[in-house]
Amino acid sequence: MHILELPSFFTPYGGEFCLEQAKALRSLGHEVRILSNVQLGLSISKLRFFTYPYGRSWHEADGVPVFQTLMRGYPKQVRRNMERWVAVVRSMFADYVRQHGKPDVVHAHCAKWAGYAAMLIADNYGVPYVITEHMSLHTFQSEFGTAPSSSWQIPLLRKAYERAKMVIPVAEELVDDISCYFGKNYRWQAISNMIDVDFFAFRSRSPQSGRPFRFVCSAINEWRKGYDVLLAAFDQMEEKNAELHICGRGTDLPTFGRSLNGLASASRIFVHGDLNKQQVRDLLWQCDALALATRGEVQPLVLLEAMSTGIPYVSTEKVPRCERLEGAAHIVPVDDVVAFAKTMDALVRKGFAGGERVSEQVRQMASPAVVARQIEEVLKSAVG
Repeated sequence: MHILELPSFFTPYGGEFCLEQAKALRSLGHEVRILSNVQLGLSISKLRFFTYPYGRSWHEADGVPVFQTLMRGYPKQVRRNMERWVAVVRSMFADYVRQHGKPDVVHAHCAKWAGYAAMLIADNYGVPYVITEHMSLHTFQSEFGTAPSSSWQIPLLRKAYERAKMVIPVAEELVDDISCYFGKNYRWQAISNMIDVDFFAFRSRSPQSGRPFRFVCSAINEWRKGYDVLLAAFDQMEEKNAELHICGRGTDLPTFGRSLNGLASASRIFVHGDLNKQQVRDLLWQCDALALATRGEVQPLVLLEAMSTGIPYVSTEKVPRCERLEGAAHIVPVDDVVAFAKTMDALVRKGFAGGERVSEQVRQMASPAVVARQIEEVLKSAVG
């Protein structure tokens, strides 16, 4: 198949999901390229806004051809920026067709706004489209307000969902979560995001005797990740022979450091700041369990990465069912500090002996080979 991946956002603002899936689909023998229009924000980075190049260009990202434009957004002009973004994507698609011909299918990542642009492209060119949805209810709430909402964006996105050949939520719970905005009048099939299971490979941990039990939390420093609950729970634990290792963007800021003030357990909490992929993996290999007191997720990849290396996790009811692997998942209510502390205590006392089994379960669910085959079948069906 000739597949065109169309991300709603891409480098330097993420886009890893799109790139990893493109690489996996190429490994199956498909002709895959990425068409990316990135809106640079003045408030996010003045340096990027004023120094990054203009115009359209081709480059390769990990062997995948990328056709990219860097567009400057107008400050606080949401609707105008959306209309410009979609117009640029449609113009880029016309250029793409002149160079490479029409793709068999467009695979959009997130309805907002790649899925909507893919719908307009389908109207003009008759090319079917599929949407993989990564955005959480929390993200939509932050932009549209609490449902029911009269936001002008909702009818456009609802139409994009309804006219797609298939919507692929990365966890089945997402369909119910966002139905308050978009309903359920569309075809969908849940498919997990993928992780590099060979990179996040299983590794045996050193014996517990003679050393502390090590918890790790890898998450951006924001309210949704529940660091306030995690720190309070760790401070309340009865088992004191335990450490908490923290990494993630913003965790090395002074404001986060002040949140440790007054904690009796502060000397056993180690903040590593923003780590790269290899550093995160190496930290996981040194720890015995992951703890994430999340208040809202779609499918947290850090849980899959942790289990792939062979450790269990403690998290909340916001974790989707697909990640609740037996023996490895320890689920507590959201914002319940006492329950979180007791569950962490129980893990320290009991330990975990099912690392290899859980690592293999993750491989069968989220490896690039498995996920790519599932996506391939959806795209074939869309073309057929």
